[in-house]
Amino acid sequence: MTEQIQLIAGRIKELREISGTSTETLAKDLGITNELFLNYESGTVDIPIGFLYKVAHKFGIELSALFSGENPRLHVYCVVRKDKGLIVERRKQYRYEHLAYNFINKKAEPFIVRIGPNEENAPVEFNSHPGQEFNYVIEGTMKIIIDGHEIILNEGDSIYYDSVYTHAMKALNNKTVKMLAVVL
Repeated sequence: MTEQIQLIAGRIKELREISGTSTETLAKDLGITNELFLNYESGTVDIPIGFLYKVAHKFGIELSALFSGENPRLHVYCVVRKDKGLIVERRKQYRYEHLAYNFINKKAEPFIVRIGPNEENAPVEFNSHPGQEFNYVIEGTMKIIIDGHEIILNEGDSIYYDSVYTHAMKALNNKTVKMLAVVL
């Protein structure tokens, strides 16, 4: 796994240990098996954004603190210059750029997400997390699957959905997709 996943996994373990919570209890609270939690905490498997969102919520911290190891400091406004957001590379096909990582008490988590092409029949990885999500396609064409519904989105298309339902995205036409994703 990537160094960034290892660092995030270490932060999760540290939060759990500081709170005095067992892996079994935390896994149950987060709605996963203890075995899967141990895999996430060890950094041996990719950690879905939905799980990270749940961990941040559980411990009352900003999602960006899990990514960077630093607490956000800004509370009036936060400017992020082009291509200068906090880069989060967790999965092979996905690259997240957090656009408000240094703003404290956010009501939304905005990202530029790049989804790389993969094999046509490659399986997609499903995710779910509390809240809602807005996606706006800036470049490319993608398939999004929400609760079994398949929707094709082209440049300029957008979708808003309840992110509690399982969802996955896939770049089409063998081209990278660039989109704005806002998690609420």
